[in-house]
Amino acid sequence: MGNTLGLAPTGALPRRSPRREEPLPNPGSFDELHRLCKDVFPAQMEGVKLVVNKVLSSHFQVAHTVHMSALGLPGYHLHAAYAGDWHLSPTEVFPTVVGDLDSSGSLNAQVLLLLAERLRAKAVFQTQQSKFLTWQFDGEYRGDDYTATLTLGNPDLIGESVIMVAHFLQSLTHRLVLGGELVYHRRPGEEGAILTLAGKYSAVHWVATLNVGSGGAHASYYHRANEQVQVGVELEANTRLQDTTFSFGYHLTLPQANMVFRGLVDSNWCVGAVLEKKMPPLPVTLALGAFLNHWRNRSHCGFSVTVG
Repeated sequence: MGNTLGLAPTGALPRRSPRREEPLPNPGSFDELHRLCKDVFPAQMEGVKLVVNKVLSSHFQVAHTVHMSALGLPGYHLHAAYAGDWHLSPTEVFPTVVGDLDSSGSLNAQVLLLLAERLRAKAVFQTQQSKFLTWQFDGEYRGDDYTATLTLGNPDLIGESVIMVAHFLQSLTHRLVLGGELVYHRRPGEEGAILTLAGKYSAVHWVATLNVGSGGAHASYYHRANEQVQVGVELEANTRLQDTTFSFGYHLTLPQANMVFRGLVDSNWCVGAVLEKKMPPLPVTLALGAFLNHWRNRSHCGFSVTVG
């Protein structure tokens, strides 16, 4: 009679190809967990600042900064940066050397190297005139779905003192990242360690991050409402200082007017805002900021001009 039910023989059924799951992404660096939220808040401004940027070549650029403030003496900074030929990503170029020298002779310098395809190294030096204040060495390994970092701060073999920081982040899903931080410090007569756990959840339009440990807690929430509006909420609690701060920030972009507005309000009765305005076709950016502390009855404002 044939196949009265109209079903094909078992051997004739098409085989379904196994579903290929996309690999989990790399979670990035531990220091960048709260970066999206922090970028929403305005940077503190005080006094008058002039910044002149000059690109000398495809690898080398310099910047001159003159800052005049009523809180201190006028200062000058020379900033120089060198970028190599190895473009690992649009935002990562190796090797990279960055230095900042002020009028008093103090230097801040960073050197970024790519030792292998997954292994990065960084050295940081900070001096105050002729004295070394900080020397730090970082090693970071980025796997397919995890990042491990080890940092040594101010290592002194003779004085038997060192600060060691270990970071680890693991992508559990495409949205969830978990990890931790271990800070160990040692010097004559004192030794201790602090453990902090961290988690980050990324949705389509928002990102929530939490760090919690014996030293306190740091929570942030970033939300992108649309192409023009971004908001951020941050909570920081310090158990040693017995202090808790809550902050709310917002970022407003007006592309037709070439303007960017950032504002903040926190639990210490502080409000502040910074307005940035580009002046095309000139390579000039103007910024005006004002901050007010109602609790201490203090206020300060700033104005900056950036050329280049």
